Amino acid sequence: MFNPFSNLRKDIAIDLGTATTLAYVKGEGIVLTEPSVVAINQKTGQVLAIGQEAKRMVGRTPAHIVASRPLVKGVISDFEIAEQMLKYFIEGSYKNRVVFPRPRVIIGIPCGLTEVEKKSVRDAAKNAGARKVYLIEQPVAAAIGARLPIQEPGGNFIVDIGGGTTDIAVISLGGIVLAQSLKIAGDKLDQDIIDFSQEEYRLLIGSRTAEKVKIKIGSAYSSKGNKTGKDGKEEMPIRGRNLITGLPEEVIVNEDSIRIALQKSVKQIVSAIKDTIEATPPELVADVMARGIFLAGGGSMLKGLDELIAKETKIPTKIIEDPLTAVVRGAGMVLENIDQLEDVLSEKEEFEPPRQPGEQV
Repeated sequence: MFNPFSNLRKDIAIDLGTATTLAYVKGEGIVLTEPSVVAINQKTGQVLAIGQEAKRMVGRTPAHIVASRPLVKGVISDFEIAEQMLKYFIEGSYKNRVVFPRPRVIIGIPCGLTEVEKKSVRDAAKNAGARKVYLIEQPVAAAIGARLPIQEPGGNFIVDIGGGTTDIAVISLGGIVLAQSLKIAGDKLDQDIIDFSQEEYRLLIGSRTAEKVKIKIGSAYSSKGNKTGKDGKEEMPIRGRNLITGLPEEVIVNEDSIRIALQKSVKQIVSAIKDTIEATPPELVADVMARGIFLAGGGSMLKGLDELIAKETKIPTKIIEDPLTAVVRGAGMVLENIDQLEDVLSEKEEFEPPRQPGEQV
């Protein structure tokens, strides 16, 4: 007997990021991009908002309402809230549909997670409505999303700089040859700007202000473009609370000072890339020198970072096209071509074939 609901179930790929979560529905493409933020009423335990609506509340709520992230540095820190967030995102991927079937889900995760941490991701997704859950390392998914030839016998060097983690990987024959995961990424750069503002100006600013400063005038390497401020330096005002007077204050910061604020964290990322190159087998290093280093993730868009990495490693460095969506696009490509790409999944169990019409969902 034909089951009218069999075609309603669509498999989903999710890039479960510390800062942003993206979802890809098989056959439809990317359908959802939301901040990984949940607002909770601590008096009642009720979830008030998830995603973009919750992010707007950050730093603007009464004491009993907390807007926070259930993932810290790529790892689930609050299982129950992460489960509710995933449920919201999975159901959001099926917008305009009456039925929410239990889909198979592929989730991108950072390199180096422990088995306990991986299990927490699988369990949260299953409790959120997934019928079957598969995991894929984010740098592998990013490399697939960038259409790098990872299944060939050659070295592919990918650096995925997200919100909570920076994953560095050398990939060949569909698998990770060498990988390193740092807990230094976009969120740490924001914190560097917050710390700099306090130390230099005695000015307390929030994470959203720090992020705006990073995006607008943050840089890793001195650039000669877009000079609009005094002495040819790009600058912008930041507003916060003076820690001495307790009163609101505005100061002007320029790109040089913000670059200095970010310098330590950027150096650590570059140093980890150089360490990974040094540990890479010689034949694969030759491939990397020819193909270059590829940057993905929102953090890769920090101005001048690609130039700095190229200067320090002597290897051409490129930011891939649309770096923010690389991981979810790659995971989505695995969904669309599972027969050819099944081996890239970190789960070794057999990927369940699609049900035939008439089978029960």
